[in-house]
Amino acid sequence: MSKVQLTTLTTKGGCGCKIGPSDLKKVLQDLPPLQPNKHVLVGLTTGDDAGVYQLTDELAIVQTLDFFTPIVDDPYDFGQIAAANALSDVYAMGAQPITALNIVAFPIFTLDKTILTAILTGAQDKLQEANTALLGGHSIDDQEPKFGLSVTGTIHPDQIKTNAGAKHGDALILTKPIGVGISTTALKHQLLSNAEIKQVTTIMATLNKAAAEVMHAFNVHACTDITGFGLLGHLSEMAHESKQALTINYQDVPLLPRLRELCQQGAIPGGSRNNLKHVAASVQFDAGLDEIDQLILADAVTSGGLLMAVDPSDVEAMMTRFTEQGVSAHLIGSVTSGTAGNIYVKRGL
Repeated sequence: MSKVQLTTLTTKGGCGCKIGPSDLKKVLQDLPPLQPNKHVLVGLTTGDDAGVYQLTDELAIVQTLDFFTPIVDDPYDFGQIAAANALSDVYAMGAQPITALNIVAFPIFTLDKTILTAILTGAQDKLQEANTALLGGHSIDDQEPKFGLSVTGTIHPDQIKTNAGAKHGDALILTKPIGVGISTTALKHQLLSNAEIKQVTTIMATLNKAAAEVMHAFNVHACTDITGFGLLGHLSEMAHESKQALTINYQDVPLLPRLRELCQQGAIPGGSRNNLKHVAASVQFDAGLDEIDQLILADAVTSGGLLMAVDPSDVEAMMTRFTEQGVSAHLIGSVTSGTAGNIYVKRGL
């Protein structure tokens, strides 16, 4: 296989290449209204992770699609990360993924074909880990490589998790560290060590399968996964759709190493700045949290963890189960009193 730095072929990588939330909102608000469909249980209205369509009284399908430009240089790892990221939306809805289709854009006459083979192999191995069948896909010749998947899952209609069910007093639990956008931007600028590259790659390529399986055994009122809109963006969606106020403690949020240092060296994705600007009106920060702290919380994540609003009586047992299953879960805040839709960020101890 020819050696190539995939991350140098695009200006943005991973979920950082998404259209920003403010711009996307402006586009979508001008669409004509959709015709009502009694079978659509979760659609466009809540900005959830995936759509849900009811087939029978006991069966619904969950559908999602996600693709992006390379976020790491190793093509096999890129395929693994893209698959884990696409599967995550199904896990966040509480569903079991069953089938997937590949989405490929690749400069087939410019890059070695073995690179694309490695990308597809990485994705296929990750799908096998998720017990999800690959049914095919679609490819186009494109100047910039892009890869992702459309994933379908199944769920009982009564078991769907959305971002809209958080209740006052719920605990907020996060299952992966944030800072992926900053770290992978630093990778592009050759600011990460090999050990740091391996760490962030492993985190992105890790399925949310085990975390979702733990979730099924407890009273989880709302769930979403943390991706391109950042922790603050997804917290904001949960607060708005649940009509609740959320409080998080900065010191309790799991972070990748050296984020402040990397930000000071200029490794701040444009998407993270856009995310922070988008939520500015609904987030209140403690005075001790500076712009870098705020940007870290708004950082554009790729293949992040699950954010769950959990009944407080279940927290202790749930955290024990996470540990037993090898999931690094963190209690980062709670659903509290305050203006509905707002996020309150405390410095913590």
